[in-house]
Amino acid sequence: MCVRVLAAGVSFTDAQLRAGTYIPGAPKPPFTPGYELVGVVEELGPDCSRLHVGDRIGALTVWGADAERVCVPEAGAVEVPEDLDPAEALSLLFPYMTAYQVLHRTAKVKSGETVLVHGAAGRVGTAALELGALAGLHQYGTAAGRDRAAVERLGAVAIDYQNEDFLARVRETAGGVDVVLDSLGGPLSLRSFRALRPGGRLVVFGRYSTLSHGHKNWSAVIEWYASIAALWLWAKFSPRRKAFSYRIQRFRDAAQQRPGAVGGEPRYPQWFREDFHALVELLRRGEIHPVVAERLPLSEARHAHELLETSAEKGKLVLVP
Repeated sequence: MCVRVLAAGVSFTDAQLRAGTYIPGAPKPPFTPGYELVGVVEELGPDCSRLHVGDRIGALTVWGADAERVCVPEAGAVEVPEDLDPAEALSLLFPYMTAYQVLHRTAKVKSGETVLVHGAAGRVGTAALELGALAGLHQYGTAAGRDRAAVERLGAVAIDYQNEDFLARVRETAGGVDVVLDSLGGPLSLRSFRALRPGGRLVVFGRYSTLSHGHKNWSAVIEWYASIAALWLWAKFSPRRKAFSYRIQRFRDAAQQRPGAVGGEPRYPQWFREDFHALVELLRRGEIHPVVAERLPLSEARHAHELLETSAEKGKLVLVP
């Protein structure tokens, strides 16, 4: 179906795509970036049956969203209420959805558990702390010293990763943690696995450590893959701790499968849509607070990507056609 874009997101994933550090099969330049969008359905394809012309929808495109009009499959789209700010809805689609599914679908956290969130001052990290507080979790968050107050305002214990050893800190004060959310990967994942208590779960869902000033860091890429391979081997032979990987499009695509579909991916019927609607309800109740850092016209897409090193830490960067 053809969608007129109301808002498109700019994220660190776009930087990874540009640098070629994201996933195998990603496009090579030149290509149109843009991981997610909110828009209005203008035209339906012959197999569309759930949505209608004029409906407002959100979709993860992975790339291609930074445009005035985009074709997206109906199966992967979620209905976006018209009273929601399209820019706030973008945060629900990607940062908050990632945090929600990492906590509840992958780690399957329980009230009272202790969680360590790496990159706690970033957009996914902030979303995880908000959602974790609602789930009754005890939380630690690693961040730069300048972001300590922001992490503590969300009810977490801040750990200055530049001056403190997170592993020693959580072992000394909490005897380890039940869950670690790791958006960086690489050697950090190995140390994070050591922080787990018996029954603990590590979820790796990013590879930000492979970027350096917006470009691929080849030594970091090699180190990342070597470390992750060692982690999976270690986890395989560790009966009391587990390691998981998470990619948001895996959950989105699996939710599109028909009952009885076969293949390498597990089936998660309707999870993506269900979780988006759960987040919408939390937003309506004022229990989560997506922050939009800047709204820029589509013509300033390059400038928006230049801001990723600074403004992106303050909230969502949004392009408005």
